[in-house]
Parts: sequence; C-alpha cells; structure tokens
Amino acid sequence: MRTYHQLTDPDRSGLAAQIGAQRQRVAERLAGVRRIVAVMSGKGGVGKSYVTANLGRAVARSGLAVGVVDTDLNGPTIPALLQASGAAPPAPPGPPGPAVGLDGVKCVSMAQFLDDGAPLAFKGPSAESFVWRGAMEASAVREFLGDVEWGALDLLLLDLPPGMQRYLELCDLLGAAPAVLTVTIPTPESRDAVRRAMRAAADRGSELLGIVENMVGREFVGTAADDLAKEFTAPVLARIPWHPTPDTWNQLADLISHAPRTTHDARQSR
Repeated sequence: MRTYHQLTDPDRSGLAAQIGAQRQRVAERLAGVRRIVAVMSGKGGVGKSYVTANLGRAVARSGLAVGVVDTDLNGPTIPALLQASGAAPPAPPGPPGPAVGLDGVKCVSMAQFLDDGAPLAFKGPSAESFVWRGAMEASAVREFLGDVEWGALDLLLLDLPPGMQRYLELCDLLGAAPAVLTVTIPTPESRDAVRRAMRAAADRGSELLGIVENMVGREFVGTAADDLAKEFTAPVLARIPWHPTPDTWNQLADLISHAPRTTHDARQSR
C-alpha cells in the first residue's frame, strides 16, 4: 500500500492542500478568540457537558464573552443545558452565527440541526459507512469551528465526547494541541480511563490545566482526582457535589479565567 506522499499525479487528490486550507479557514474564524480550552475525560458518563455548560455560564456572568462547541455529534446535550435553540440567522452573504443560551453563552451543536429524537445520519453508501463516517464527522466539527461567525470571545470551550478521536481531530484542525480541562468522577474505573486520556493529551503537547472531580459525596467512592493530580502534577481545580451551588462554579470559573495562557492562546491573540 502506498502512502499519500508516494502518490503521483493524477493519483494525488490535493489532500495536503485541502488540509492546509481547512486549518487556515479555522484560524481566520477563530482569530478573535482569546483562549481555547478542551473539556475532556476519555470516559463517558462523568458529566463533561454538565461541567462545560455551567463553567461557561459562570465565566459569562463575570463579564467575559464565552462560546461552546459541542463536538459530541452523536450525543449532543449542550443546547439543552444552556436552553439554547436554533442558530443566529446569517447576514447575507455572511456565515451563520451561533445560538445564544443562558447568561449569553454562545453555542453550536449537532442537536440544532437534528429533528427531536432523530439520530445522526450522514448520506453515503451504507455498506461502506465505516470508511467515510469518521471523515464526515471531522468535517462537521471543522464547519462548527470554521464556518460559524463566532466574533470576539474571551473563552471558547470545546466539549469533547468519550474517547480520544475527537481530541486528535481538533489538534489537527487547530494546528496546535489545545489546553485541556479534565473531568472525572471519584471511582478507580474512571481514574484509569481518564489517565489514558490525560497521557495522550500530554504526549500531544496539551497543557493540563487541572482536574474537576464531579459527582462527589454519594454513591461514587474513590480518590481519582487526587491520584491523577499526583501522577500528572496537575491541580484539582474543583470537586463538584451532587447539588452544587453557584459559588462552586464561580470558583472554577475564576481559576480558568486567570490560568496562565498557553502558546496556542498567545498565537490566537496576535
């Protein structure tokens, strides 16, 4: 099997140029974004979207402009959590804007483009969907970043689905590894799954901003956050109880808003 770089015309499809153009388009659209943070876990069911939505609201209440990209295409929940629906109409011939939810948080999600209860379904040969579905999903995320008019934002949160594939796609689209906020629950099972995700993010060059331990104080027992903090030399930024107060989110928002800016953040601001 030949690699792409071994192909010669007319076999070559211009893939490298296409990827470069996509990165440039995303960079131009996000030029007004001061800071990008990916909220990830590597494990499902730990409350990443819940943390993302409430963190975004708390940061927005402090007077900053916040956006959220829901990159979980098959299980999107951000619009419901932010009580946002639809999208801002485009100003012809301009691009569409994001929807606006609680506390003025902007967001875009696949949920805004699906009928209620309908699954995500791309058009294509059903017998070969395993070949092209990943590329279609990556293209959808690229459109969320590069085709939506985000405007000036102080913080753009990327809500990632379980696993690491979306994180790797975002690294390629952004041209650099984004800073990462990690969410876990206290259990050892969650710790082990999150450890693998944090290791992959660290190896790719992401700054590990810290760990949020969610669903603390009832059925889920363990020391996942402390174990991960020790292993990765990353702070435990918050422990979210089953019934958090506004102060819980305000404290986390303050920590994220005042964390040192990464190389990627600095490049975005120039």
